[in-house]
Amino acid sequence: MTTKETALIVGVGDGLSASLARLFAGQGMAVALAARDTDKLAALVDETGARAYACDAVRRGDVNGLFTAVGKDFGTPDVVVYNPSFRTKGPLVELDPADVEKTVMVSCFGGFLVGQAAARLMLEKGSGSIQFTGATASVKGYVNSAPFAMGKFALRGLAQSMARELAPRNIHVAHFVIDGGIGRAGEGRTPDSLLDPDAIAETYLSIHRQHRSAWSWEVELRPWVETF
Repeated sequence: MTTKETALIVGVGDGLSASLARLFAGQGMAVALAARDTDKLAALVDETGARAYACDAVRRGDVNGLFTAVGKDFGTPDVVVYNPSFRTKGPLVELDPADVEKTVMVSCFGGFLVGQAAARLMLEKGSGSIQFTGATASVKGYVNSAPFAMGKFALRGLAQSMARELAPRNIHVAHFVIDGGIGRAGEGRTPDSLLDPDAIAETYLSIHRQHRSAWSWEVELRPWVETF
């Protein structure tokens, strides 16, 4: 176990989650990374000194096992970020119900499982941050994108309810509306048309560091070129 702060990031890929891992590690935190396929995390683990854990976030047994393992290795996480994503698109009448179910399970139900497991431990500790990654679909349902809107609307509702319930117990719950595509300058789009993942990560950290007298439960992040 470690005496320094611990960050657990669930649903790690090579975009925002990787930026979060680098930033948290650079802040001196112990970093735990969870993904279904841990082989893809090898380079990030080497770079950050993080520890990787296999976990399918929509499986209750996997989530419980993840928090047990992280607890043994590091203790109760100080900040937990839920970042998995899956979407299926198409006309409503043509959608495959199995794909719709998977979208909702990954977008929201996994967030519930991870949020519940994190809250149980943080309540015992008396502090902690739980952060959920939302999207434009958290507040606007687009044509041919009903499943993603269903999942992200539900995740936002979960975060809002958790924030109201857990804030009095010193647990800071925050939801981030990522309103635009994520990418870096020079990746085929006009300047500022993509949200830089490193810049997003800085906002996550700042929310974790907020003083309790001025907590935010939701933050919207968008390039200036995006319409409201």
